[in-house]
Amino acid sequence: MTADHAEPAGMRFIPGGTFTMGSEAFYPEERPLRRVKVDAFWIDETPVTNREFARFVAATGHVTVAEVAPDPKDYPGMLPEFAQPGSLVFTKTAGPVPLHEYHHWWRFTPGADWRHPLGPGSDLDSLELWDHPVVQVAWADAEAYAKWAGKELPTEAEHEFAARGGLEGKEFAWGDELAPEGKMLANYWQGLFPFANTREDGWERTSPVRSFPPNGHGLYDMVGNVWEWTADWWSEHPAAPKKKHGQACCAVSNPRGGKLRDSFDPAQPEVRIGRKVLKGGSHLCALNHCQRFRPAARHPEMVDTATSHIGFRCVRRVPEG
Repeated sequence: MTADHAEPAGMRFIPGGTFTMGSEAFYPEERPLRRVKVDAFWIDETPVTNREFARFVAATGHVTVAEVAPDPKDYPGMLPEFAQPGSLVFTKTAGPVPLHEYHHWWRFTPGADWRHPLGPGSDLDSLELWDHPVVQVAWADAEAYAKWAGKELPTEAEHEFAARGGLEGKEFAWGDELAPEGKMLANYWQGLFPFANTREDGWERTSPVRSFPPNGHGLYDMVGNVWEWTADWWSEHPAAPKKKHGQACCAVSNPRGGKLRDSFDPAQPEVRIGRKVLKGGSHLCALNHCQRFRPAARHPEMVDTATSHIGFRCVRRVPEG
């Protein structure tokens, strides 16, 4: 790295390059495998912490989405109990439940926000969360922080390229084995989700940043701990290289996600709220549910949603010329 690429504090320089994006071993939305090129950028070593987010709020007076009651006009048919400030909090179930019925473990909790991530009775001091990733932040909150810090949110391709740590074609950020020799290398759910967490990694919920080894680029928590917002609109079908004579002829350069019109949830056509791509998985990913503690994993999330397992990190792109 040259002097021109001196790293800003708390960031790592990622040289541009071409890599194979996606996976064919897990979920359909990760396909197809495609060659992708990204330009050089810096990226935060860790997800943004509560300590860092508090500095932003103190400097700007920013009020997060979860701290404002939603406008019923934006949500036709919304029940009155949801028309108040709050956000989604994960709650373990008493036993097995159908894994496609998310309402069993997600609860809208009035008063839950980034200062009170589990609800009004929780706070950052008593839970010792200052060095944990900030959660209960919607996409607009992450975007506002990035702008204040003179940074941006990463594209999906930038996040995946950085998460791979220089490894090509590996399923995890460290290789092809989830827990080599039984070693826990990320914060994810051990046991049967959503009721039995054996906590072999030492954590029930989020963990302090840098609790697990960094990847090959010196980055922490690129998979597991918290999902991370990206700049890209969701698309079910990622951009693939153009074909010539039936063969992919070239890498997609600096791809961006789908368009806003494509990002609405077809299951909720009456709610016109777009969805952005989340990357990296979280502490709620388990072998029996949501095996997305991998660089290739991707998930759509409505931009107005704040939860107890979504955070973010930022990038700073190398100026042209």
